[in-house]
Amino acid sequence: MTTASHVDYQTDPSQYKHWKLSFNGPVATLAVDIDENAGLRPGYKLKLNSYDLGVDIELNDAISRIRFEHPEVRTVVVTSAKEKVFCSGANIFMLGVSSHSWKVNFCKFTNETRNGLEDSSTYSGLKFLAAVNGACAGGGYELALACDEIILIDDRSSAVSLPEVPLLGVLPGTGGLTRVTDKRHVRHDLADLFCTSVEGVRGQKAKDWRLVDDIAKAVDFAQKVQTRALELAEQSDRPADGKGVTLTPLNRAVEADALRYSHVSVEIDRAKRTATWTIKAPSGVQPADVAGIEAAGADWFPLAMARELEDAILMMRTNELEIGTWLIKTEGDASAVLAMDAVLLANQTHWLVRETIGLLRRTLSRLDLSSRSLFALIEPGSCFVGTYLELALACDRSYHLALPDDEARAPKISVAETNFALYPMVTGQSRLGRRFYDEQPALEAVRAKLGQALDADTAFAIGLVTANPDDIDWADEVRIAIEERVAMSPDALTGMEANLRFNGTENMFTRIFGRLTAWQNWIFQRPNAVGEKGALKVYGKGEKSQFDWNRV
Repeated sequence: MTTASHVDYQTDPSQYKHWKLSFNGPVATLAVDIDENAGLRPGYKLKLNSYDLGVDIELNDAISRIRFEHPEVRTVVVTSAKEKVFCSGANIFMLGVSSHSWKVNFCKFTNETRNGLEDSSTYSGLKFLAAVNGACAGGGYELALACDEIILIDDRSSAVSLPEVPLLGVLPGTGGLTRVTDKRHVRHDLADLFCTSVEGVRGQKAKDWRLVDDIAKAVDFAQKVQTRALELAEQSDRPADGKGVTLTPLNRAVEADALRYSHVSVEIDRAKRTATWTIKAPSGVQPADVAGIEAAGADWFPLAMARELEDAILMMRTNELEIGTWLIKTEGDASAVLAMDAVLLANQTHWLVRETIGLLRRTLSRLDLSSRSLFALIEPGSCFVGTYLELALACDRSYHLALPDDEARAPKISVAETNFALYPMVTGQSRLGRRFYDEQPALEAVRAKLGQALDADTAFAIGLVTANPDDIDWADEVRIAIEERVAMSPDALTGMEANLRFNGTENMFTRIFGRLTAWQNWIFQRPNAVGEKGALKVYGKGEKSQFDWNRV
């Protein structure tokens, strides 16, 4: 792994350069106050509360700490610490000097972070209120849109806008455009006016068009925000007396060709352009009740493993672009994983267990959304059961070794109740539901095997694995499959995988990522945006964009 310039997703409030986090009973305030000289990379200044990946890494960390360290918080107010500007969106000069892959990865992480707000609102009762106290443009408005409600200051100058089309020649923030229509139900002709306007919409018109929920004069703004934040808090069941869990630094070693954590490891083979992931099962005595879970804190196995897996996914996505095929393995005692699942299910209404399930759900979604080929290898010593079976179900293919003459060593998989309901994909479907298109005969055949240890032939017969080679054919079949995959066009594979992985019902989240994969990928490479005289390149230089007028 390249360490000199690699992006690190681990931070903590003592290191924040761009956010101020404060707490007052059930309300947390997350104020954006971007240091224009503290960009993640050289070559641009983060003026007017514009952001880069470093800003979003801090935002992601802050939300995680609110979730786990402050269970008493029920509403998060997102606002600005600067005068007259809420957030002007992604920094244009950063985008102008960034590679295509950097731009797309940045957009993906931004969207995952925004979606995480809505995920917490839906599943954990953590509500978000955008207190827009200044100009709010592009990705800044996307952040506001991801909140449950938006209150805009009515001061004759503050406006919300998605000016990417007229200013930059690119798509209005994938999450922004989608939420304007799918979430806020802005009429499409008004949305057309809005998305082609540089100056945006302010005041009563913004409320009338459904771009914001409410407006308030400057003199009334703070009180209205506080009142509404407390009203939203009343809708939440997060515990006022809950004892938070400190998210301690991960035990992580970053090596030239590996990432190593306590429960997760990634080994990179650069010659083959593959990474072998190993996720270990719990070992030793694990807490079986809430008191034990709370005492374990950040060391509680499901929480620790989820944090490590999430970090590894983010590190590999951003820092290892040429490693296009991930081989997913598990290791350890399958019964320990099933015992972990039983504890998760039995205590899923407890706030800490609920938040841990949420982190696992979002982390598995990050795996789904990674533009990498995913192959599960089910070998002796593996533990693809319950929650860990989700890793295999997320993969594009799964290879399950058959050992008909060695029952003791033959690897088994097992379906648990967790696979039917606990970790919905962004489609809202379970991965089993996605696999079988929610067709009841297939799902009932799987449910009939609930809790049973299934060998390769049985798993193959009910459609849970892709192939079941025996030990004579295993090495060659797996090697050929991997070599063929690695030789294919990464662009074609990214498009194919994204389409096949999300084959179910469309919703706001699938549209966000579909647009990110397709439209954003395309528009961000077109000369109208990034050519020498493209809108993104000449922005701020006083030059006029030169467009190829062909509609394609």
